[in-house]
Amino acid sequence: IGAGIFALTRFRKPIVPQEALIGVVYAVAAAAAILVLSRAAEGGEELKALLVGHLLFVEWSEITKMFGLYSLIGLIHWVARKPLLAISQDPERAFARGLHVRWWDFVFYATFGFVVTSSVEMAGVLLVFSFLIVPAVCGVLLAKTISRRLVVGWVAGTLTSVAGVTASYVWDLPTGATVVCAFGVSLVGCALTRTLKSLNKK
Repeated sequence: IGAGIFALTRFRKPIVPQEALIGVVYAVAAAAAILVLSRAAEGGEELKALLVGHLLFVEWSEITKMFGLYSLIGLIHWVARKPLLAISQDPERAFARGLHVRWWDFVFYATFGFVVTSSVEMAGVLLVFSFLIVPAVCGVLLAKTISRRLVVGWVAGTLTSVAGVTASYVWDLPTGATVVCAFGVSLVGCALTRTLKSLNKK
């Protein structure tokens, strides 16, 4: 339903950016979840699980399920990479070329929804969105082509995850929250690296 709403509200020349609408929906949905959990007997524990998940207690059955789901979605995105990239980079031109923008939006948002909802129970809202956003931003900061941005994103995500889990173990901190903070440090590091590279070129 959410994927359908996001796809239908995509306009050729939007007054409000699509990302802003998604952000509002996310904030309202999170607030609604908090309201519901506030009435539950174990609402505090459920809210904590929603935010940071249970990374240290993941079972192999969950890992196998995630591997299968992510592989399928990765295959869908690979097959549909050309229209998805065209819409992402220049939506107005994609409309002009006659691409079915709303249909491809629906495909993206639906698969995106499967990734998010299947991951939140395991990793928590904060960590899932950190994984979705921070490596991609690091890629944009440090590389120009799509392929190089993917490599930077994968490397940043892997190294940050290892660093966050290690810090959590060494200092006996909550794993999910520690990894999220590590992503924050990683993002600052990438931004500083880009700034230094720009200064060196001058």
